Amino acid sequence: MLILALSLAACGKTNNGGGGNAAAPSGSASADNGSGGGGDKGTIGIAMPTKSSERWVNDGNNMVKQFQALGYKTDLQYGEDVIENQVSQIENMITKGVKLLVVASIDGESLTDVLQKAHDAGIPVIAYDRLIKKSEYVDYYATFDNFKVGVLQGSYIEEKLGLKDGKGPFNIELFAGSPDDNNATFFFNGAMSVLQPYIDSGKLVVRSGQTKFDQVATLRWDGGVAQSRMDNLLSAKYTTERVDAVLSPYDGISIGILSSLKGVGYGSSDKPLPIITGQDAELASVKSIIAGEQTQTVYKDTRELAKVAVSMADNMLNGKPVETNDTKTYDNGVKVVPAYLLTPVSVDKSNYKEVLVDGGYYTEDQLK
Repeated sequence: MLILALSLAACGKTNNGGGGNAAAPSGSASADNGSGGGGDKGTIGIAMPTKSSERWVNDGNNMVKQFQALGYKTDLQYGEDVIENQVSQIENMITKGVKLLVVASIDGESLTDVLQKAHDAGIPVIAYDRLIKKSEYVDYYATFDNFKVGVLQGSYIEEKLGLKDGKGPFNIELFAGSPDDNNATFFFNGAMSVLQPYIDSGKLVVRSGQTKFDQVATLRWDGGVAQSRMDNLLSAKYTTERVDAVLSPYDGISIGILSSLKGVGYGSSDKPLPIITGQDAELASVKSIIAGEQTQTVYKDTRELAKVAVSMADNMLNGKPVETNDTKTYDNGVKVVPAYLLTPVSVDKSNYKEVLVDGGYYTEDQLK
């Protein structure tokens, strides 16, 4: 890991600004943030999925700062969750002659043709946080340990309900991420590796009966879609029963679930909110955790992920070894993509100050 550690240290420590970069309004098909700047080492194309999620804004800004600090120009584009936008943006980057592409895909299976074009133009590709599927032209993958993200969520529910101590039964409902995002299955499978035995033994009861990924997936990670599904679950299965826990894979989905629950009276002294997990430590959800609503989130330091991607890119372009720590897990259907995995951290009301504030991700003022 020494090579990576040294190269990352050279990138410097960039504060992501947290809520100061709160998600910009969506709707712009092509947002050109951070083009230009830097030195004369050439331009790096950065394709991000959407500005509607705060974390992608932070990811993009962090990479722009770090690439420019190393002397590169950057072309940062957001597809606003429209596949055709992202494909067109990447095609334009190829036409303009970028040196390398960093891509967080909207749909992991939709980029085969455009990556062929990148390959034909001699442009290497790094998949960023979301694995690009069905293409041999993905050189490296920078991400977090996605299975562990789910394990942290499932383990949190296990701990807070006292399942290891034999407590139960409890009612739980399950939500998963977008079916076109390879990460979503890793998150769900990680969580179910903890929760499934309790479902099998009857200590956890899924009253809806919806326990399979394709039954609980949430297209585009849309909080509104999750809220609507939760509304339906509550009206169909919980008019007399209460929900004790909800597995939510992402903060935006958690906010939608919370809105649904509060709409039918949860959050009062006689009807407390269930345990609700999350992911990404988005500002609104951290505030919700502090307020005693959402219970937990999984923090993934986007500053560190940006460093990994920037280090990979800089080493590739300069003929230096690229450090990876996983060469077995991420089979995209055509090849196993060598990856560098970072470690996620579970955050709740008990440790958010230590992890998020002391770690410089947010300031105390941002969380007020």
